[in-house]
Amino acid sequence: MILNITKPVGWTSFDVVKKVKGILKEKKVGHGGTLDPFAEGVLVIATGKDTKKLTGISSSEKSYEATIKLGESTKTLDTEGEISITKDIPSFDEKKIKSILNSFLGETNQVPPMFSAKKINGQRLYKLARKNIEIKRDPVKINIKEISLLSFTEKTISIQVTCSKGTYIRVLGKDIAEKLNTVGYLTYLNRTRVGDFLINDSVTLAQLEQEWK
Repeated sequence: MILNITKPVGWTSFDVVKKVKGILKEKKVGHGGTLDPFAEGVLVIATGKDTKKLTGISSSEKSYEATIKLGESTKTLDTEGEISITKDIPSFDEKKIKSILNSFLGETNQVPPMFSAKKINGQRLYKLARKNIEIKRDPVKINIKEISLLSFTEKTISIQVTCSKGTYIRVLGKDIAEKLNTVGYLTYLNRTRVGDFLINDSVTLAQLEQEWK
């Protein structure tokens, strides 16, 4: 069975897997691509023999909506960390933002953040980061297929992104802020698509639980 679940804010991807195991009374359950605890949106879950399909699903392109708060940043690049840097925000307009966003289109290299589930030498980076240990991360080739401006204020920018596997939207948010000559972190992240799985077709854990009573 393959399910399109809406991951709620504050839950880890593993929390969702554990909950689905309990609801469906299934032993073998996995997910197709980690979502950060502060993020919400599409989390593809598979059970039994269908877990073999997760590798292909997690490799498919993904779409997100995100909001970047400018002038402040956190070590985690999201709301999970405390404010660690502040910087003035230069004035900007729609034309400048769109020009900066377009500069990220296509294939580029991105360095994975320390606060991530990525493994290096068998260790999860976030576990090292929590001990204030920072190690060298090799850049990963990513592809930003589409990027557009949804809205902006003097202190925030909301964007829509379609990208390849392995793209960290938190790092993209940081990089966009830096091109505006300031700092920034994500206050909102919603994964709206994983391959053919769309947010409009996803079900909440409460709906799944009701259905399987």
